[in-house]
Amino acid sequence: MLRIFQQVALWEAISTILLFCVAMPLKYFAGIPEAVRVAGSIHGFLVVIFVVLLVACWQTYNWSFGRVVKYFFLSLIPVVSFWVEKDLKREIQAQKAG
Repeated sequence: MLRIFQQVALWEAISTILLFCVAMPLKYFAGIPEAVRVAGSIHGFLVVIFVVLLVACWQTYNWSFGRVVKYFFLSLIPVVSFWVEKDLKREIQAQKAG
């Protein structure tokens, strides 16, 4: 489950970049509002999956409430999910080593 959560965090961060750096300029500078509709829908879906997996990992791995709150609030800041993804990657590697 950690590996899936790590991947979702990565794709959520990538979708944020695509939304802000590709779709929004296409909407506002090229008059293509569909770009935001599509990218926004994908990003929204990934955010929901991120939160569902966050709660699932909290329950499965007995994470502290503080960690869950930290990951949640960090996910609200654009592209900071890259940090969450790297943190999860370190945990996965530590589990493999230990």
